[in-house]
Amino acid sequence: MSRAAHWAARAAVFGLLFMGFELRAQIPADAGKYRHELTRNARLIWGLAAPIADLAAQIEQESGYREDARSPVGASGLAQFMPATAKWISGVYPELGPPEPQNAAWAIRAQARYMKHLFDRAVAQDACNQAAKALSGYNGGEGYVQADEIAAAIAGLDWLAWWDNVETVKTAGRSAANWQENRSYPRRILRQLAPRYVKAGWGLSLCS
Repeated sequence: MSRAAHWAARAAVFGLLFMGFELRAQIPADAGKYRHELTRNARLIWGLAAPIADLAAQIEQESGYREDARSPVGASGLAQFMPATAKWISGVYPELGPPEPQNAAWAIRAQARYMKHLFDRAVAQDACNQAAKALSGYNGGEGYVQADEIAAAIAGLDWLAWWDNVETVKTAGRSAANWQENRSYPRRILRQLAPRYVKAGWGLSLCS
């Protein structure tokens, strides 16, 4: 190997190493502790093509991978379940066991199950729009998503499309701040955070 080829090869290796370090730096340091549990439960509930990158990104958005995270309105744990929602999902899916939102294993399993529940009930033109609707429902309530779909259809928008259609609609019952938070929630998870997990090799995203 010539000297030039030798240094070119070394530069390529260093470039790959740097890329790996950069991707790891973009993902919370604590995320790795939960990767196996998340992957196992996601595949158990969603199948081998589970959107692990999306679920991982959602946990980052919800809690930054802090088990002791608590919100001012009472949500807690990795997946920030409200007490009433945690109790409800355990009742609908008894295999989850008693609600324990601050237990990391329960929270990850319940998050994957609840997202699959919302995803299966969402109606959209493709999986990416369906995922966005499910995330909006997780954040703000499934009823609001359905009301926004109706309003979008009345306004002549494509109610099967979340992006740039249903997401632009605001029906009554929410403050401007809550509505804005709900709209930024799917966009940040699916467009900004999930691609980092895909590139880092965690798994698939429904929008890629």
